[in-house]
This record gives sequence, C-alpha cells and structure tokens, in this order.
Amino acid sequence: MDHNPEKPSAARSAVLRPLPALIFSSRWLQLPLYLGLIVAQCVYVFLFLKELVHLVMHAGEFSEMQIMLVVLGLIDVVMISNLLVMVIVGGYETFVSRLNLQGHPDQPEWLSHVNAGILKVKLAMAIIGISSIHLLRTFIEAGYVGTARSTYTETGIILQTVIHSVFILSAIGIAYVDRMSSQAEHHH
Repeated sequence: MDHNPEKPSAARSAVLRPLPALIFSSRWLQLPLYLGLIVAQCVYVFLFLKELVHLVMHAGEFSEMQIMLVVLGLIDVVMISNLLVMVIVGGYETFVSRLNLQGHPDQPEWLSHVNAGILKVKLAMAIIGISSIHLLRTFIEAGYVGTARSTYTETGIILQTVIHSVFILSAIGIAYVDRMSSQAEHHH
C-alpha cells in the first residue's frame, strides 16, 4: 500500500476549507445570469416569429428591397440568438459546472473543447457576423442618404464601417493572443 503523506486522498482533497469552499461555490451566483439569458433567448424567439409573420402577411405588398431588409433582420435575430446560446452553454460549462453531455447526440461539436480563450474567439466571430449584417443593411439603404427616406447619415455610415473594422481587428488580436497562449502551454 502506498502511504505517501504528500499525496492527499481523493476524499480529503474533495473537501475544501471554509474560505476556499465559499469562493469556489460563488460561481453559482452566475446561475441567475444564465437563466436571465435564457429568458432573453425567449424574447428573441418571440421577436423572430413576430417579424416572420409580418413578412408573410405583407410579402405581396413589399418591394424586393423591403423583403431583403426584413430577411436580414431575421438573420440578425438568429445570429444574436446563436451568440446567446454560445454564452449560455459555453459560459455555464466553463465557469459554473459541467453539463456532462459526452456521448449525447445533440452535443455541440465546439463544446467538447471549449475554454475561456476559445469562447472569447467564438464570441468575437459572432459579434463580427452580427456587425456584418447591420453594416449590410446600412449599405443597402445607403443610396437614400441625404433624402427624407434615409435613417442614416454619411458620418453614421463611416462610423459603422470603422466600428466594424475595429471588431475585426479585435477578433484577430484575441485569436492571436489565444494562439500564442496555446502554443506556450504546449511547450511547457
């Protein structure tokens, strides 16, 4: 029998002292936040269905451009909803508790190797996708700038483009730092 005093037993190491136990348990304070995001997801499902019904009911009256703008709005809602799922599932798995989905046929492929760095990169990519949809909607309506029909100004369009570019540069920076961190971990 191995009675190495430096090697704590599994039962003893599972029990934490009071302060570390309190600190470790504090992760459960995030649970209401994730539940709140699930409620927000429900609101987005309602918004999607409302816009879809609006599109179907007025499809005969809308111009092609109006249909395209509504469809882009639907895509935007879906992308934001995907972002919510990534934050809810990935964040809960990473920061609160394991979901124990191994072997489940519906387990998202990305969840098996998620960590805080990968989650940041995925979120940055989702934000770029959402920003791209908004920018595309802006560019579609850019022809009306300067008319009463426009909701955009030239300055607004330029600022949206600059902000989108900053999102892209930020995502590249996050991905680069994550890659450097991963390579440094593999070398140690």
